[in-house]
Amino acid sequence: MNDRFLVTGGARLQGSVRVAGAKNSVLKLMSAALLAEGTTTLSNCPEILDVPYMKRVLEGLGCFVTINGSDVSITTPAEIASDADFDAVRQFRASVCVLGPLTARCGRAKVALPGGDAIGSRPLDMHQSGLEKLGATTHIQHGCVVAEAKELRGANIRLDFPSVGATENILTAAVLAEGTTVLDNAAREPEILDLCIMLKEMGADITGEGSSTITIRGVEKLHPADHAVIGDRIVAGTWAYAAAMTQGDITVGGIAPKYLHLPLEKLKVAGAEVETYEHGFRVRMNHRPQAVDFQTLPYPGFPTDLQPMAIGIATIAEGSSVITENIFEARFRFVDELLRLGADATVDGHYVVIRGVEQLSSTPVWSSDIRAGAGLVLAGLCADGVTEVHDVFHIDRGYPNFVEQLRSLGATIERVSDAR
Repeated sequence: MNDRFLVTGGARLQGSVRVAGAKNSVLKLMSAALLAEGTTTLSNCPEILDVPYMKRVLEGLGCFVTINGSDVSITTPAEIASDADFDAVRQFRASVCVLGPLTARCGRAKVALPGGDAIGSRPLDMHQSGLEKLGATTHIQHGCVVAEAKELRGANIRLDFPSVGATENILTAAVLAEGTTVLDNAAREPEILDLCIMLKEMGADITGEGSSTITIRGVEKLHPADHAVIGDRIVAGTWAYAAAMTQGDITVGGIAPKYLHLPLEKLKVAGAEVETYEHGFRVRMNHRPQAVDFQTLPYPGFPTDLQPMAIGIATIAEGSSVITENIFEARFRFVDELLRLGADATVDGHYVVIRGVEQLSSTPVWSSDIRAGAGLVLAGLCADGVTEVHDVFHIDRGYPNFVEQLRSLGATIERVSDAR
């Protein structure tokens, strides 16, 4: 089926939503279940397409996985396969996170070079280098990365860049390595903290989680655990920017606002009223936003996954904004679709200059990735008439019940399915 959204502009979004668990965490937690024989149960999981995709990857390795709403149960046998299914892995980028656990448990891992969103090059160099420092050998063969190790030993590892994926694979390999690993310039994202918390619940010895230096003392064996997935800060941020773009009033629950400190501060600069609570926040905007400059950086900087929302608010803001993308070089392809909607934007390398217009104009647009798709829907809410957003399967990979939640906030949006 070729699904598309029909988005009618003009609605002022208002009401309350609660975010589910983070897409960028749940898939890594599912893969971490490979590290221990027995049944690991995850709660507060988002009901998105990528969860059954990961289910397929784990089942191909010998696990038994059940999904019951927001609960995911993974039973890992004593003996697991080391070769991840090629077709399953190619579906989405996060599947590469099985590389570390498989190397630790099996002494060998073969994982297809992953697919996923078209937002730019994301090589595995740092993943491979980290595993090699732990004692593995790695190479690329027939479209797969292969890691082999008779034994893993702790090491001092410094990442050239605080890569989230490399941090995760090194963590999940080092927890079963002999000796101590010190990982410097590690990613600090909340999802890394969530993974460390679960690994510690499984019996891992980790200190420094949440900082740029993480120390892992290897243990002989881990055990299963029950763990609640951290709330999705990117989905929460999407709702925050939706409130500001539509001059609305939205209260978001299920997320610690400290994880969105900079995105919420940027909304204050744009003129929004922001109230924070222990497990949520409220964003109100009663006038046209003011232009704000953004630049994406690793956490705690402005997240690249919210860059489409930053560009979206800039397109209808009063004044001119400069957005700088420092993470993924191809993420600005989203701007081409905004130009269809009447945005005034000029891309120059890693920069885009946007001169805000009072209103966008509806037209068919195409999603290129999860966040671009959501950004196009928000842009459609700020356009006249009905905007058709195509290739919405991308949005389904990251936003549970997106249409239903938008309707609950007062949006007029319809999902249409056409046979190809």
